[in-house]
Amino acid sequence: MPRRLASASLPFALVLALFLAGCGQEADKTALAAPVPITDGDACHVCGMTITNFPGPKGQAFMKSDPDALKFCSTLELFTFLKQPENETQISHAYVHDIGETTWEAPADGAYVRAVDAWYVIGHDQPGAMGHTLASFAEQNRAKDFSDEHGGKVIRFEDIDLKLLGELGRGEINASQDH
Repeated sequence: MPRRLASASLPFALVLALFLAGCGQEADKTALAAPVPITDGDACHVCGMTITNFPGPKGQAFMKSDPDALKFCSTLELFTFLKQPENETQISHAYVHDIGETTWEAPADGAYVRAVDAWYVIGHDQPGAMGHTLASFAEQNRAKDFSDEHGGKVIRFEDIDLKLLGELGRGEINASQDH
């Protein structure tokens, strides 16, 4: 009788092992893709300009349906893409350079932060690829220090919408204004 019980348990154990293995694979599918290097030949997904030709923080976005990064020459271009209604539900996640950890002139590939976690300075005096861009920081105190030195206002990801992006793009918000 014990031998019969052991052989009956074998199919159950196999099914359980396959189920647990499947759970592990599902967890891997939900892991976020890491930011990738921006190379000399990379072009902005929005405007097509060569990304490395311009100063200021850059961005990367990952769509739910595509494992490859979409790269952007500025955070303004990134957010213009992210905040389009047809894109908002298709985005998996995005990254921006942490200017508190890298230079404005040539942001380093190792200095990214998730866009939803970053602090941003708008209305500052530093040029980006398409004119004004959002200065991005992992830490609020570094964003505040940048704002003290270069003007502007510190905001969060949730504060960024198409109206704000339009005002920034048209130059309606600048370092000399009181925000």
